[in-house]
Amino acid sequence: MKNILLHVCCAPCLIYPYQYLTDKGFKVVNYFYNPNIHPYSEYKERLKSLKNYTQKNNLDLLIEDGYEIEDFFSKIKDNTIEPERCNLCWQMRLEKTALKAKELGIDTFTTTLLVSPYQDQMAIKGIGEGIAKEQGLNFYYHDFSLMFKQAHDEAKELGMYLQKYCGCLYSERARYLKQYRKSNG
Repeated sequence: MKNILLHVCCAPCLIYPYQYLTDKGFKVVNYFYNPNIHPYSEYKERLKSLKNYTQKNNLDLLIEDGYEIEDFFSKIKDNTIEPERCNLCWQMRLEKTALKAKELGIDTFTTTLLVSPYQDQMAIKGIGEGIAKEQGLNFYYHDFSLMFKQAHDEAKELGMYLQKYCGCLYSERARYLKQYRKSNG
């Protein structure tokens, strides 16, 4: 059985990729590294939900210690507008995942960021493949968004915490601006 390191952004997004990858014969090691999530209470809520899910299902979970929001802001400080901000955020998290894979002796990695239909699949794929090439690893691409709705429905049934925005301060702001504009015509 071949190992794969799966970068995990949240519990609901883990459901389908984990199932898919294990069905493909991988031994999945889940890895939580998300310094972009803001505020800290949101970060803790997502991590708590992920810990609960992985413990209940006896899944491996590695957690990158520390809340490194300063690293995220430093990385995107000159590029706070989409898509540049998102690309830098994905790059930051996938680079750390690749380095963790190398440290663990795992030659393949992927991410649950590929679950969301709101994320740019091809950008994430390109970033992942570029990092994999630089690090001498493999990036496993699959369009996990095909099962987004089913996994989201399962997460609801399981009573999981379902976030309302991607994670960063800017995506939270965009969510509230969209609601404001909708309600104020």
